[in-house]
Amino acid sequence: MEEDDDEVSLTQRYRRSVSQPSIYRSTQDSLNRCSQQTSYQSIHETLYDDTMSMASLNSTASAKSVLTANSRESLTLQDGDRTIIEGSCEELRPDVTGRGSRMTSHYGTASSLYFRDEIRSIDFVLVWDEHDAEALTYRSIELRRVFEKNLEKEGLELEYERPEPNGLRFIKIHAPREVLRRYSEILKLRMPMKEIPRLRIQQNQSNLILKEVNSLFRRIMKNYYVDTTIFPTMKHRFTAVYSRDKEYLFDLDIPEFFSPATHSRIVQFILDRTRFTDDKEDDFAFGIDRLITERAYVAAYPLHDGNLHSPDSMRYLLYKEWASVKKCFHYQPLDYIKEYFGVKIGLYFAWLGFYTHMLVPASIVGLLCFIYSCLTLYSNKPSEDICNGNTSIEMCPLCDHFCGYWNLKETCLHARVTYLFDNPSTVFFSIFMSLWATLFLELWKSYSAEITHRWDLTGLDAQEEHPRPQYLARLAHVKKKSVNVITNTVEPHVPFWKMRVPATILSFSVVLLLIIVAMAAVLGVVLYRMSILTALSFYGNPMITSNAILFTTATAACINLCCIVVFNLIYVRLAEYLTEIELLRTQTEFDDSLTLKIYLLQFVNYYASIFYIAFFKGKFIGYPGKYIRFFEFRQEECGPGGCLMELCIQLSIIMTGKQVMNTISEMLFPLFFKWLNTIKVHVGTSKTKNSDTKRHSSSRMYLQWVRDYKLVQWGPRSLFPEYLEMILQYGFVTIFVAAFPLAPFFALLNNILEMRLDAKKLLTMYRRPVGQRVRDIGIWYKILDSISKLSVITNAFIIAFTSNFIPRLVYLMTVSDNYSLDGFLEHSLSKFNTTDLKNDTKPMIMAGEKSIEICRYPDYREPPDSPNKYNHTIMHWHVLAARLAFVVVFENIVALVKIFLRWCIPDMNSNLRDQIRREAYITNEIIIQQETMRAGRCSNENTEVNPTENSNQENALRWNQILRNSLSNSEFDLEVHGTPVSPPLVQPRTGPAAL
Repeated sequence: MEEDDDEVSLTQRYRRSVSQPSIYRSTQDSLNRCSQQTSYQSIHETLYDDTMSMASLNSTASAKSVLTANSRESLTLQDGDRTIIEGSCEELRPDVTGRGSRMTSHYGTASSLYFRDEIRSIDFVLVWDEHDAEALTYRSIELRRVFEKNLEKEGLELEYERPEPNGLRFIKIHAPREVLRRYSEILKLRMPMKEIPRLRIQQNQSNLILKEVNSLFRRIMKNYYVDTTIFPTMKHRFTAVYSRDKEYLFDLDIPEFFSPATHSRIVQFILDRTRFTDDKEDDFAFGIDRLITERAYVAAYPLHDGNLHSPDSMRYLLYKEWASVKKCFHYQPLDYIKEYFGVKIGLYFAWLGFYTHMLVPASIVGLLCFIYSCLTLYSNKPSEDICNGNTSIEMCPLCDHFCGYWNLKETCLHARVTYLFDNPSTVFFSIFMSLWATLFLELWKSYSAEITHRWDLTGLDAQEEHPRPQYLARLAHVKKKSVNVITNTVEPHVPFWKMRVPATILSFSVVLLLIIVAMAAVLGVVLYRMSILTALSFYGNPMITSNAILFTTATAACINLCCIVVFNLIYVRLAEYLTEIELLRTQTEFDDSLTLKIYLLQFVNYYASIFYIAFFKGKFIGYPGKYIRFFEFRQEECGPGGCLMELCIQLSIIMTGKQVMNTISEMLFPLFFKWLNTIKVHVGTSKTKNSDTKRHSSSRMYLQWVRDYKLVQWGPRSLFPEYLEMILQYGFVTIFVAAFPLAPFFALLNNILEMRLDAKKLLTMYRRPVGQRVRDIGIWYKILDSISKLSVITNAFIIAFTSNFIPRLVYLMTVSDNYSLDGFLEHSLSKFNTTDLKNDTKPMIMAGEKSIEICRYPDYREPPDSPNKYNHTIMHWHVLAARLAFVVVFENIVALVKIFLRWCIPDMNSNLRDQIRREAYITNEIIIQQETMRAGRCSNENTEVNPTENSNQENALRWNQILRNSLSNSEFDLEVHGTPVSPPLVQPRTGPAAL
């Protein structure tokens, strides 16, 4: 065994082929003759040790040579692009997998982030399991052979690890510089350009007073800002879309020119599009995801840059300084999050942090309103009349036949709790939250513009995104082609009537069906409430009767929450299938369509029961003796104080229950799958009998690719549940905030922990995601905007029709003599003669009980002795008119203030807009200067005249002067178009057109 471990053959076959193994290849394969020669560069200058494992690893490896060769074997590395092996071919032994002679190696050094030569970085890892019977079938072996052969044809370099005792086979992938150059051009990546010597960007001057205020705020919050000694401020670089033909424009000498994120992104792009069979008829025979589904491989992932104990790794730094709960009140190092996880994840944490900060003022105002409610609880006249009134008010039965008459004092607790959420402060808080939602969205747009500029996403166009491979495969047999006007490439044309229309109709029909199913579930919960309320009222116990509504509402909300969880599992799978058949071109379009479907279904799923209580329950029930029945059952009635209390209970249970369940599931499910992967890694080692072999195998488990295999795969849509959870929470905070003023406070507490738990989960439980480049948070912003507009309507109707605010206000202004609520309770209850009840609905009178002649019910109707008995009184119409008037006034006032706020807050700060224009101008100047210098060098080769340093210095001074000047838009346009406002420092240069 030890001899097998020591015998290592380092074999690299670099192939160049004219065949096209990928479904997408570059049309520009020619190299730029003026470009520099490529060489392998080590990005990391340090090796990442694991203190727990490297001692044993070094003890076994120190006495052995890493490269054990026979006398006939010699190893030579040439050109940095290819590895040439000289020696006996007998040493290149084929293995049982049928791959033939490939590079195999094992590690005897501390570094596990590089190939065995410790020069080429490991950009991706493929894993398959030789203990899986399916992976050892001839079909799977052939799929792997063809797939890996095609990867080599694409230019990738593969290095094979020896079999692990647990059966795992690791294949390491490196993307050479030529592959990075070619695919950077294909993907239109923006790369840093060469810097102009002595060029500085002058910061825009701000208002002196505002500057002092910001300085004071920074001094107060300095302990919570990002520590620049740990996370230094990143240097701003001018970038341009990479082109091999113009490689002289780019700063190729910097080590991070092709960052690790760029490496993994390019390799992922190749893996997703490489075919794994020679059968041309199989249009879907491509992509690593399909191979993992076929069990030919079990995993594919890039590596973290170290473990959680490597002090020199960015992962360790983020774990200690960002993911720690102790840092929950500190600002996030967003630039470093973006560099490590990519733009998409960085934007999520930027949005989540901004949203959490904006919840602080909303939480403070909500707490103040709740404190006001508590302080004025015992001064509320209607609730005091219920609890401490001298008169006994007998209420009409809550159900037919089985329920008896009950005393209003039994609802004392219900009335007092209702007042906590139904008082004058509720109206103020609803208006405040409607304006807060607008302020949040407008400020986010401004903040997002800054992030977009800082992360160089300003010029990113979704149409430049490459088509999804599944999209191309489904349209492989479509003969009609069309030219994309953006990318100027020929792409298949989707038939409108044969494919687009049927897919759209099917998708719409299924979504509508699922919405109906969700509504049916709500109906089932309503029937449950009716039956339970009747059953509890049958006992006649005052304690049970008084709390029947509270118990029924609480249990119904819990049942509804369980239904929501079950339906969510079904909705996500169906939505993914429906979106796939819609033939959406890019991944962004696919994600947006999927997001919209799932959110629409989740919206109905989560909010249907709340809308029912808010706008339908108790609104159309009729009156005693003439109830409007539903399936021969009486409809649910609200309490004497309205349905706001039940709405609050339903809202709080679903909101807090959803957050608790999501938090637990988000932590437990990855932990469970990580545990399964860990068992898989350790199961083979425990069976090893030889102590030396066992020690050596256990040391290999601490290699980075083995460590990362234990983690859970981060899928392409793994960020979707995080966004969905926060957007649903935003709906609870804004749409129904009139019923639950404490919602922003609970959301704030949840988000403070959610942000750090998400960070810890990403760093400790998931493999490193492949960075994705996006412009913004996508369709989520449109959903947020729609929720904000809907919240104005819902809060207006909740205050007007669900709460008792308007009836109390009308009573104060038109009925009360002293502008108080004295007598309001009596005024809001109508009388009913019990002799008018039908025989089958009359309550049973027990022995010893006195008969009731007049009972009360909440409504504005004529008394039984009136000529128009039980008809609506004039007060009913006054209150209804006041409710409608309040809705109109509320919505118009809020809409006007929203328009004013949007006018005051621009989408992009004027200083930022000017800075973007200046940087665009300077970028063009850099291109012009590099073109001029290149032309000058060509001319100097003939004339043997060197360019003078003076000219460069004068050009730099002129650019600095332009940047220092605060030019208006028109003056800046004159500068760009060659008519300078500022006096030139040198002779006018040749215009761009002439160059």
